[in-house]
Amino acid sequence: MIKSMTGYGRCENESEGRKFSVEIKSVNHRYNDISIRLPKSMNYLEDKVRKTLMKKIMRGKTDVYITFESFAEDDVNIKVNEALAKAYCQKLDFLQKNFGLTGDNTLDLVAKFPDIITVEKVQEDEDTIWNTLLPALDGALDNFIAMRETEGEALKEDILAKAGVIEGYVERIRERAPLVAEDYRERLLEKLRELLEDTSIDEQRLLMEVTLFADRACIDEEITRLTSHISQLRDIFEKDEPIGRKLDFLVQEMNREANTIASKSNDITITQITIELKSEIEKIREQIQNIE
Repeated sequence: MIKSMTGYGRCENESEGRKFSVEIKSVNHRYNDISIRLPKSMNYLEDKVRKTLMKKIMRGKTDVYITFESFAEDDVNIKVNEALAKAYCQKLDFLQKNFGLTGDNTLDLVAKFPDIITVEKVQEDEDTIWNTLLPALDGALDNFIAMRETEGEALKEDILAKAGVIEGYVERIRERAPLVAEDYRERLLEKLRELLEDTSIDEQRLLMEVTLFADRACIDEEITRLTSHISQLRDIFEKDEPIGRKLDFLVQEMNREANTIASKSNDITITQITIELKSEIEKIREQIQNIE
């Protein structure tokens, strides 16, 4: 399945009072660049997350955002510093007796003093946390890949349609190419007649000149290679693997053949067709920049 490098996917999973939300999005990139943002306390899971992603993501700049919420009672531990509370109470009694102060050492007052009551986060069990995160990660990844595949199929159809247009241009060039030497012969003969007027024209010399021109302007090999490249392009789309780099190289070769045809043909009609052909190749080149 052809995949675009642009995609988005999101999923959540909640279990036993713990909730993970995973968001994945990507854009074009030459390589496989994955950036993962986890809660700081769970950075130990980054390697597992990365390995899971790299099984299905081969290319593109991918950003992964993972958020965590916990409502489980056993995830926190509340501690009371009894010794510190006792010391505060003793000092409050001392102040009351020695300075004639009034009031009670109420619970609210003592609880406001720092470090009397502290909340500690219980160290999570890695397997438990991972087993809660994994369904959200897999779900987001499935949605992300599905979007990439949908866009990839649209790109495939568009590129193959453009390949058909290019094929039509190549066929027009193929039909025109044999006529170029004859047109050159007629133009050359006409110029010679104008210059030489009544003087006879050396047909042998004329034939030699036309033959040399035809040899220099021959584009049969370029047409054959360009036709082969179009066929290869279609074949590549049938492969079940990342094809973006292969397509990029192939389109460069197509463009090179088109440039050679334009420089060798010395024919205005072929030049005009080649300009249109190169325009379609450039459109394909732009499209494949977004294919994995």
